[in-house]
Amino acid sequence: MAEMDETDHSLLRMLREDGRRTFSEMAAEVGLSVAAVKRRVDRMRESGVITGFTAQVDHAKLGWGIEAFVELRYAGTTPVREIVASAYTVQEVQAVFTIAGDPDALVQVRVRDLDHLQQVIDGLRRSGQITGTKTLMVLGSWSRA
Repeated sequence: MAEMDETDHSLLRMLREDGRRTFSEMAAEVGLSVAAVKRRVDRMRESGVITGFTAQVDHAKLGWGIEAFVELRYAGTTPVREIVASAYTVQEVQAVFTIAGDPDALVQVRVRDLDHLQQVIDGLRRSGQITGTKTLMVLGSWSRA
């Protein structure tokens, strides 16, 4: 993809804030025609800069209000694919990050309550070649839109 200019970055910011924002709303904000905005967004999709559009969910309203990160340590000979496989099939796991150093992976989980969290951690400990865990409870969060 060609270099992205400030207008492209503005369009990305607007779409991250609200993926359902219309081209006409964005055009008015950046001072371009609707067709020009559509071309830019299409170009970013075709080049892979924009990989999709998602809905943001309030997990607490669904009864899954507790979020935690679990550090996982594995035996030194465990392949990365097994590290990912040991966690991604667990329903409560939202994301698996394999990382350099100690620990080997960081797993984001969402659960109903502390008992549920303990069950998930126990289940993770029984899978694969996990040699240790450390759980970090999320008290609040912020993310860049």
